[in-house]
Amino acid sequence: MSCCQCQGIESMFDKRSAQRDLETFRKKGPSRTTKILIAELLNLNVQNNSLLDIGGGVGAIHHELLNCGIKQAQAVDASNAYLAASREESISRGNTDRIKYFYGDFVDLAETLPESDIVTLDKVICCYDNMIALVGLSAAKARHLYGVIYPRDDWWVKALKPLLNLLPKLKQIPYRAFVHPAEEVDSLIRKQGFEVQFFRKFVFWQVVIYSK
Repeated sequence: MSCCQCQGIESMFDKRSAQRDLETFRKKGPSRTTKILIAELLNLNVQNNSLLDIGGGVGAIHHELLNCGIKQAQAVDASNAYLAASREESISRGNTDRIKYFYGDFVDLAETLPESDIVTLDKVICCYDNMIALVGLSAAKARHLYGVIYPRDDWWVKALKPLLNLLPKLKQIPYRAFVHPAEEVDSLIRKQGFEVQFFRKFVFWQVVIYSK
C-alpha cells in the first residue's frame, strides 16, 4: 500500500494485537459502543441486507450481523493480520461463503467495490488522515444505512490526541490517530442524501446511524 498511514496501520495492528482482540471478542463479544451500533441496526430490520464493513478488524460487526440475518458481507481492512483473524472466526462460525475479504486502503479500492445496503465504519474515521475521501467514498457506497463510531471533537478528546500518538511516534511507526471535526463528517454524509436515524454520545466516542 502506498498510503503512509495505511502502512502505519499494518504495523500498529499486527498479528499479536489481532489475536488478542479476537480472543477478547470470543470471550466477551463486541465492545460496548459496537454492541449498541449492532443492536440499533438490527432494530431497523436489516435482515437479508448486504453489508460493507470498512476497517472491521476481527469482524465483530459483520460476524454478529451475519448471525442475525444479513445475507452477505464485504470486509475491507488495511491490516492483513486483522483480516486473517476475521477469516479464522468466519471458519469457526461457518460463514466463509457469505463474506468476501479485501486487503488494502479502502479509498484506493472504493472504485472496485459494489454498493451495499449497509456500510459501517467502527472507530475507523479516527485512523485515517484523508477523512474527506474516506467518508465521502464510503457514504456513496451505502444504499440505505450508514453506521459510524468515531471520536467526539470536544476539547478533552482533542487533549488526549498527543498521548494516543506518543507510542507510535516513539516506535517510529507512521501511524497517527485523528480527531476530525464532527460537523464536517456529518456534512459529508448528509451530502449523500442521508439523515440521522440514531445518535448517542459517550465520553470519548459517538455512535451515529444515518438512513436514506
